[in-house]
Amino acid sequence: MTLAPLLVVPLAALLSAGLIVLLKPLLQRYALARPNARSSHRVPTPQGGGIAIIAAALITAAVLAMPTGIALGGVELPVLALSVIALAVVGAVDDIRPLPASLRLVIQAGAVAAVVLAAEGRLLPDAPLWLERAFAILAGLWFVNLVNFMDGLDWMTLAEFVPPTTFLFALGLAGRYAPEPTLVAGALLGGLLGFAPFNRPVARLFMGDVGSLPIGLIVAWLLFRLAGQGDLQEGLEGGLAAALILPLYPIADATLTLLWRLRRGEAVWQAHRSHYYQVATVNGFSVRETVGSVFALQVALAALAGVTLLWPSRAVTLVCLVLAAGLVGWLLSRFATPRAASA
Repeated sequence: MTLAPLLVVPLAALLSAGLIVLLKPLLQRYALARPNARSSHRVPTPQGGGIAIIAAALITAAVLAMPTGIALGGVELPVLALSVIALAVVGAVDDIRPLPASLRLVIQAGAVAAVVLAAEGRLLPDAPLWLERAFAILAGLWFVNLVNFMDGLDWMTLAEFVPPTTFLFALGLAGRYAPEPTLVAGALLGGLLGFAPFNRPVARLFMGDVGSLPIGLIVAWLLFRLAGQGDLQEGLEGGLAAALILPLYPIADATLTLLWRLRRGEAVWQAHRSHYYQVATVNGFSVRETVGSVFALQVALAALAGVTLLWPSRAVTLVCLVLAAGLVGWLLSRFATPRAASA
């Protein structure tokens, strides 16, 4: 193994932190998030730190692509990069001056569709390609938005995605994941780690839509590539199951919250504080306890995803999926129960 792949994470982390130091005065002046009834913070705090995460990930991946043995002649990585930039621009504008929800959705759908249509691999080889791609676009669009919805607490996005990106990067170093997504996973992991000290509770800087939207797209692509490389795991079940298990907590929290709000007749496109992780802070959990619990759960889910790849059998896959669902359900129930009632 060459040294280049091992440099991805530290270089992206240093670049992310350095960019934040340079940009923070500008963000303090032009992108200040003021508290409102739906906020988790109590004092005006600059947002937009995600621009450093995304810039560091893109720059590091571009610089180290050739040294890590990745050919730049294909369309997949350029399309991913351009789509990520498009969502970052939309998020940056929305952080400063909110855009209409319909416009945001159209641009997000275009970015997701471009990435899905350019991506290699198949999720369901026995299904018609058009049906698989249509499903992937809808799932990717929901994932981009749910990552944005779940970025409502200090360190929450890091707790959700540092364990999966670490797992995917390590999987690639072990030769069980394609070089392109391995590089991107490492670059995103480094960008998140560089941002972590500034977002530590109580945060001095928020990620903003400029970070959460493109992060959702990148992670969705990483999971698509994992699910579509069944030949590397001696069968499709392992790759697809792992791709479902890794993000199961944010998917469950956001999806169940959406369904519950729909049932109550609420306007689901409006901001709110009814996600399970937000309810947890009302029910007596500190911010650190909440994000620590999510981080521990995500580590456990990564371990279960690893088991499905090491032993790609139908029985093992089913057991891991059931265990993953049980762990996620247990944490959601714990967050929804007031501390006094559970004592």
